[in-house]
Amino acid sequence: MSNTNTFDLISLSSDCEQESSPQRSPWMNFNFSFIFTKRFLIIILLGQFLSFCMTSTIVTTAELKINVPTTQSLLTYFLLFIICTPFTIFKYGFVGFLKMLTNESWKYILIAFTNVQGNYFVVKSFEYTSILSLMLLDAWTTPMVAICSVIFLKVRYRLNQYLGICICIIGSGLVIWGDLDIGKDMYFAKDPIKGDLFAIIGATCYGISNVFEEYCVNKRPLHEVLGQMGFWGTFISIIQITILEIDELKNLALTSKMVGLIIAYTVAMLCLYVGISVFLRLASALFFNLSLLTGDFYTLIFNYILIKEPMSRLYPVAFCSTLLGLIIYYINPEDKPIITHEYDNEPVNETILIEIDPENKLDD
Repeated sequence: MSNTNTFDLISLSSDCEQESSPQRSPWMNFNFSFIFTKRFLIIILLGQFLSFCMTSTIVTTAELKINVPTTQSLLTYFLLFIICTPFTIFKYGFVGFLKMLTNESWKYILIAFTNVQGNYFVVKSFEYTSILSLMLLDAWTTPMVAICSVIFLKVRYRLNQYLGICICIIGSGLVIWGDLDIGKDMYFAKDPIKGDLFAIIGATCYGISNVFEEYCVNKRPLHEVLGQMGFWGTFISIIQITILEIDELKNLALTSKMVGLIIAYTVAMLCLYVGISVFLRLASALFFNLSLLTGDFYTLIFNYILIKEPMSRLYPVAFCSTLLGLIIYYINPEDKPIITHEYDNEPVNETILIEIDPENKLDD
């Protein structure tokens, strides 16, 4: 790929051509060796750690009971900015940093904007629609990521990956079935049409943000990507708070419990954002979103511990179903687009691309 710093969506799509082997069918010819490698174990465990972090943000948000979703995430973006950006300036020099801002900013603005809006609309939708609708509509992120990956990153999926996606979604369906089975009030909704629309918009924003972040973390240094997400996320959040949340903030009375929950939320979000950037170098935005589907099960565990909410017998089955789907998805490691590092001219497929190494077994 050209090492020029300017490009558009068309060049992004054409430059991310899929690596494929003429000897391997894109549908069949399964190879089970990868699921016994250390790399696969790392991907699975990191994905579940991120799912747990995501669950922690949901639980702390529910406990906070405040309606300022953008303000709630502002500290996370600001910390990413002040932690990562000084290191970027040190590495590039001030002139190099300004050059990077000139050439690369639009990509980070797109990622930050869609991420901020995803956070805002999903949290806001809790106010209007039912939990059942949210769980169903939030699953829209997965096909949205798949669509964006095919269009912009030129990714092609095999039969086992389509099957794994379906089994993961079935796992989420079992969670919902379990909620209905134990008689939860899943249908209460203040304004279901408005809430469902917010949930769809939020899930769509997350999908777009994840795919473009996958491209950027495989192309640029992680400290640059995280620092720029933090900077533009802070800038966009401040503008949005001024327009949408200033009245709520004027009437907000902070307590020690709220401060503690905000700190816990911020720590979980920082772990999530840093972990995502590493995960997207090892795997893909689609597999990341599939991994997050186990978060429903972790949420139920939190509810059982904190408020003794009953658990259906289907919940463990749902969790195992989702894990099974993740394993089936990786019977063959997914194809990743070849993306050239602009900072060292080293193609990702030589350093980041997942390769099946028969000697890289768990028992080594």
